[in-house]
Amino acid sequence: MAIGVWISLFAYFALMIAIGFYAMRKSTSTSEDYMLGGRALSPQVAALSAGASDMSGWLLLGLPGALFASGLGQAWIGIGLLVGAFFNWTLVAPRLREQTVHYGNAITIPEFLANRFPTRAMSLRTVSAIVIVVFFAVYTASGLVAGGKLFESAFSGVINIGGLSDYAAGIVITLGVVLAYTVVGGFLAVSMTDFVQGCIMMLALVIMPAVVLFGEGGGGFDQASQTLNEVDPTLLSWTEGLTVIGWLSAVTWGLGYFGQPHIIVRFMAIRTLKDVPVARNIGMSWMLISLIGAISLGVFGRAYAIRNGMDVQDPETIFIILADLLFHPLITGFLYAALLAAIMSTISSQLLVSSSSLTEDFYRLFLRKEATEKETVGIGRISVVLVGLVAAVIASDPDSQVLGLVSNAWAGFGAAFGPLIILSLMWSRTNGAGAIAGMVVGAVTVMIWISLGWNGEFMGGPGVYEIIPGFIASFIAILVVSSVTADAGEYQQIQR
Repeated sequence: MAIGVWISLFAYFALMIAIGFYAMRKSTSTSEDYMLGGRALSPQVAALSAGASDMSGWLLLGLPGALFASGLGQAWIGIGLLVGAFFNWTLVAPRLREQTVHYGNAITIPEFLANRFPTRAMSLRTVSAIVIVVFFAVYTASGLVAGGKLFESAFSGVINIGGLSDYAAGIVITLGVVLAYTVVGGFLAVSMTDFVQGCIMMLALVIMPAVVLFGEGGGGFDQASQTLNEVDPTLLSWTEGLTVIGWLSAVTWGLGYFGQPHIIVRFMAIRTLKDVPVARNIGMSWMLISLIGAISLGVFGRAYAIRNGMDVQDPETIFIILADLLFHPLITGFLYAALLAAIMSTISSQLLVSSSSLTEDFYRLFLRKEATEKETVGIGRISVVLVGLVAAVIASDPDSQVLGLVSNAWAGFGAAFGPLIILSLMWSRTNGAGAIAGMVVGAVTVMIWISLGWNGEFMGGPGVYEIIPGFIASFIAILVVSSVTADAGEYQQIQR
């Protein structure tokens, strides 16, 4: 491994940890500081933090891999996400920022739901915290799988940590660096590193497709299109071979945005309500550029591989392979850092949200109601480590697929929290009983759908993405149960 790669990576690691220590000095004295950055994020940091924590290694591994293997039909996932993100910023962000302050200055999603529906406060905090910790353990594992794949592909035989495989060593290093800055600096460190990581990710997704297309061996757009058409004309088609169910399963990824705690918590932390539109415009621009880059990388990376006789065993590693093949070691190191940035930005956000729920919705609620701010911050740090270790165990299987793990966790959160967040913010008749019903029905429907394999094959046809039945069932459950068990006290409270 060239020294230039290590220089870039060490510089990146050092920067992330330095930001963590800077944040520790600025914003870790209280639980609100540690878990929500004191509600003082600028629109720029909030926007890129939401985007970077959202996209993860999926953006540089999972999505390009899906397009590499199956063609442009998979780009509907990105389109669905873009639309979903826009409505999330437009409908949820301003209302959530305002109402989390109004309802008891809530600093976690479970706490907001408990304050919003006081008659079911204890049940809501418990159930929502369980859903968050369980699904985030899986979601965090997907990021560690991506880190393991990076080190397995790019550093094979180079790293030796106690006899661990390259894949396991990648998990250890990835988790170690994330824990270093997350445990120390809390939410502010996570958000500031997300901002830097988001810039790195976007730059990498501009550079890589451009070099693949127009660099040596690329042949330009026309040659790449001709190569793909000769192999399989459907690779460049948005609709060829795509069923209605397949299309729906792709675009409905966007529904998941409304229920992702690690994303919507950024809305709660924005400095002022007036900053939300600015943050939305920045965030959507970043997302559009990044998704175009990821889609281009997958499609034209396939053309480059064909033209140059490359044997790509795992499509999800195409970014890693091309980074090593096409660039000077210093740039290769920067591109690896971009992949690590995508991975770490999401892992750190998920660990912190899980930690917040364990601390505020378990420890402080059931074990130590009188816990001091200093004690709460300390428990939060311990919780970050514990969730990270559980995720590492889940990620230990080297055959795990990034996109598969992400899709399961994304659907779980989207179905359990998405309809509830929307209706709790926008429909005054939503009550505590309906909230619990929707959350449970959404999460259980997703888990049953996955366990029965209906996301792979359904009624003899293509599988239906589990977020579709989960989201619909949850939405109906909230509407029906809230209507037949109307709680006048809660209704009057929100009317005021």
